[in-house]
Amino acid sequence: MEDLPDAEIPPSDVPPRYHTGRLPNSKVGDGKPRLLLMGQRRSGKSSISSVVFHKLPPSETLYLETTTRIKKESMHSFMDFQVWDLPGHLDYTDPTWDIDVIFGEIGALIWVIDAQDEYLEAIGRLNDTILKLQERYPDINVEVFVHKVDGLSEDYKSDTFRDIIQRVQDELSDNGYENAPVSFYQTSIYDHSIFEAFSKVIQKLIPQLPTLEALLNSLCSTCRIEKAYLFDIMSKIYIATDTSPTDIGSYEICSDYIDVVIDVSEIYGWDRPSENGSSEITETGNNDAESLITMERKGNNYLYLREINKYLALICLMGDDSPAEKKAVIDYNVGVFQAALNQVFPRAEREQLLSPE
Repeated sequence: MEDLPDAEIPPSDVPPRYHTGRLPNSKVGDGKPRLLLMGQRRSGKSSISSVVFHKLPPSETLYLETTTRIKKESMHSFMDFQVWDLPGHLDYTDPTWDIDVIFGEIGALIWVIDAQDEYLEAIGRLNDTILKLQERYPDINVEVFVHKVDGLSEDYKSDTFRDIIQRVQDELSDNGYENAPVSFYQTSIYDHSIFEAFSKVIQKLIPQLPTLEALLNSLCSTCRIEKAYLFDIMSKIYIATDTSPTDIGSYEICSDYIDVVIDVSEIYGWDRPSENGSSEITETGNNDAESLITMERKGNNYLYLREINKYLALICLMGDDSPAEKKAVIDYNVGVFQAALNQVFPRAEREQLLSPE
């Protein structure tokens, strides 16, 4: 792991399909990737944003008002990005709209479809949006959240999901747009599926993802770790994991563990100062993290958690063949991983990215 050149991004002839927030035709130039939440009215866009980024209990989303204007929010974490919640009743493909203002620095277009409602109109508007944006942004990644699946039976849930995928792909193909970069997820705010989906979306915005995966693979093989996640503490989104298969069960265990960490750290942990009286969290770079190391047995697995910096935490799942007696060796190797991560995200590079042009 100490041989960092081996962990660099491997060469590839295929151009990556992500935006880093600085597009050639950008008018904003603020360097913050933008997540656009779009879809029909009452599809659940505001509920998703409130649960994932503001920790609103899902039961309280019933009282959210319908979005009538574009809501813009800046999220300050390991990567600064914006979340725009767009009202469902407006047609943004109308010529009177300046699409460069809305889509100029797009990181991901997240289209939310209510699986419990009639979705043919939603699919039609989604495809119209994709086809019009494809002319100007041919490499745009579109993420489709088939939402509110918690209210459907297992059989009907699968049938609905397959039907939506088939209808979207068939209509795009009929219009000459083959192999469109559209991804589909089944989501609900009442379980961990919405966080899992957002994790996949955010990972596409991180150019250093192959390097992070290589570092985590190296850590897992060295310490005989079954699964390792690098979590954003505030949102419970994991920005990287090793390349071994991911199952929702292991993610749920680690996500619940993050909740405990947040509750404890709010009382005893980081002083998260506000700037100029603002409630927004400010980024100060990759400082050394507060010392929080724990190894706990959960069923047949050991859980190992360590804060990497102010916003990131490493959580590892280990079996009985990785007992707590090896904790000193694991601590050392995680320290090496932490040093490598600080080189992948150096402070000088972050300050350059975040400085105004």
